[in-house]
Amino acid sequence: MKLKVMTFNLRYRTENDGVNFFDNRAPRVIETIKKEAPDLIGFQEATDFQRDFLRRELSDSYIVLGCGRGSNYRGEAPCLAYRRDMFELVKYDTFWLSDTPHIAGSRYESLDQSGCPRYTAYAVLSPDGYEGSIAFFNTHLDHKGEQARIAGMKQTAEAIKALGGKFVLTGDMNDFPDSKCIAVAKEIEGAVDAAESVTHTFHNFGKIKDNYKIDYIFTNAQVLGAYAVEDIPTDGVYISDHYPVCAYIDLI
Repeated sequence: MKLKVMTFNLRYRTENDGVNFFDNRAPRVIETIKKEAPDLIGFQEATDFQRDFLRRELSDSYIVLGCGRGSNYRGEAPCLAYRRDMFELVKYDTFWLSDTPHIAGSRYESLDQSGCPRYTAYAVLSPDGYEGSIAFFNTHLDHKGEQARIAGMKQTAEAIKALGGKFVLTGDMNDFPDSKCIAVAKEIEGAVDAAESVTHTFHNFGKIKDNYKIDYIFTNAQVLGAYAVEDIPTDGVYISDHYPVCAYIDLI
């Protein structure tokens, strides 16, 4: 069974972005999703406002799952979406990247993590017409601490291994392809970077032109191809400060 997967850092909603304030970018975000029509989407940096927006604007085609990363389940988050006409939800859960993963808002207090809590969300999905399931994970690792990123990836990798079977992991890993963090993901049995051919994913609203890859799609399914979605500004307005990245996979 062939699927199209997207990882998409939305850039959180802040007026500090000027012309690229999310409310100005919002129509382009929806236009991009509808044009690309992925089957699975891992969003990062989705604030409460943005999650409500996605649920409202995509309700005809997608189920959007996710809560905020704070102790009150509010704030930005790595939420995920799947096509409502293609999948049945078997299980959904989140775990915070910390020594107490089931305590909302918890962090790795003994490591170099920033003040931001981080979590991984996952859904076990049963695709229509496919005998079996796929585990869809989505995360956003720490932007400051290398050790926190490594620990977060290890924790996520262990959860993937515990479920077994076919999986997809999307995310803004905040680390480069040759990092220790990314090496952990590649140690999952059968895992490959489905978007290995994509070498530039973060452009900071057009300010970064050189290769700067921090967004990934890992899977143990067969990879059929991948690309970054073009982001040419309209009147100075970009889709996001990251390129949405898509990959085609086959569960076979």
